Amino acid sequence: MLLKDLVALSFCNFDVILTINIPEDESPYQGYPFPIKIIRNAYPKGFGANHNAAFALSISEWFCVVNPDIRIRDLNLESLLSPFNNKTVAVVAPIVLSPNGIVEDNARRFPTFIRLTKRVLFNKRGADYESSVAPYFVDWVAGMFVVFRRDAYNQVGGFDDRRFYMYLEDADICRRLAKKGWQVMVNPCVKVIHAAQRASRRNLLHMRWHFVSALRYLTGF
Repeated sequence: MLLKDLVALSFCNFDVILTINIPEDESPYQGYPFPIKIIRNAYPKGFGANHNAAFALSISEWFCVVNPDIRIRDLNLESLLSPFNNKTVAVVAPIVLSPNGIVEDNARRFPTFIRLTKRVLFNKRGADYESSVAPYFVDWVAGMFVVFRRDAYNQVGGFDDRRFYMYLEDADICRRLAKKGWQVMVNPCVKVIHAAQRASRRNLLHMRWHFVSALRYLTGF
């Protein structure tokens, strides 16, 4: 469980903002050594809307988006944030590994019709970027673990939750940041594990959300 992973870290100088998207037992979220603010939705909201609401409650210079299916074995916070020393960097993400230790393609080039067609119809899912030992620039990073510079997130108004309910809101925000002159980096010095659900490949509703988001991203509507 992600919260237990956070307890095991050598530092606890952070706040956790947790969203209850549908009612559930909240007892597992009690008794942690760091503050936990809980947002309780009256109805389920999408990825962008939930994180925009969390951002509104946050106060830190850095805003970290983390999926609950992320596992963190170790985390050097200073190392993770070091790319932000470059004042043009708005977004930093770690290397993301599968539970089997395989590097996932969380860093990608901006979607185009051809790129999406190759991924969906021809299952062309190779990495867009070669791995490096030093932090490197990319077009966008997937939202399972992303750290934003607060000023940059504010400048573009966060995720576009009016157009994107789920999927590609991470590509969209990185594209809007790029248009403002901001940059996105992957920091290979830091690694996390992602137990991905891949719901859009099995669930018809998620497939629909994915298709609609792709259409809106490509057309601008």
